[in-house]
Amino acid sequence: MKKYLSIIDKRTYLVMGITLLVSFVTLKYNFSYNFDLTVISIAIVFPLVFTIRGAFRRREKALEYLAKFKAGLISLNSSFYENGKLDISEKGEIFEIIHNINTNFLDYLGPKSLHLDKTKEEIVKIFRFIESKTDKFSYSSAMRCHGYLNDIHQSIEFLAAVKLHGTPMIIRAYTLVFIFIFPFIYTPAIYYNLIQSNDFHEASLVYGLAFLTSFILISLFNIQEHLENPFDQIGVDDIQLDGFRLDKNHM
Repeated sequence: MKKYLSIIDKRTYLVMGITLLVSFVTLKYNFSYNFDLTVISIAIVFPLVFTIRGAFRRREKALEYLAKFKAGLISLNSSFYENGKLDISEKGEIFEIIHNINTNFLDYLGPKSLHLDKTKEEIVKIFRFIESKTDKFSYSSAMRCHGYLNDIHQSIEFLAAVKLHGTPMIIRAYTLVFIFIFPFIYTPAIYYNLIQSNDFHEASLVYGLAFLTSFILISLFNIQEHLENPFDQIGVDDIQLDGFRLDKNHM
């Protein structure tokens, strides 16, 4: 339940407080005006949906490259393991390096936020190992290992970019500003519409509609904020990095 309530934060309470205050003033002073509420969809909903969609796309691509990263490591380990010219100690040395690459990089992506250089240092060790054992690798075997390393490199660089660069910050800032302004526009307009349609009987209706709409908008914004970094293990929909860790017992 705690994860599901994570979309509620200080911004939520602030927006709700503004909404209730504006609703109170609107009813007390009978303030209303005719305003086309479809403008709200252009000013707030459209950019909000745009950023949420962008964040979800980044998450899906991150899953794709995480799978590619893990598959590349497993394939690389298999190439060394199947090399009959390498002895058991050399194969164990390579697996330890591959395991370190996996652990260090996932820790870099996750809450621990290790430096990416630790991962790159381990990758260099594999290149050096292949160069120092040229007599034990055929040309095709060496090229195959380099191909797997290239896939791993591409995955690392893409995932690092996802971690460092989110959806356009200016759009998110713009959306948040309009969410705070929203109660001042929406509440008098909805009050006017209720009066004109003769559906207004209780003051609680104005409070309820304004509160619900504001809560939906700020909650959607908070969901998008959680999706910005799909690796930090804070949001409900964050990528479960443990599922991409290599298990020594199954390698």
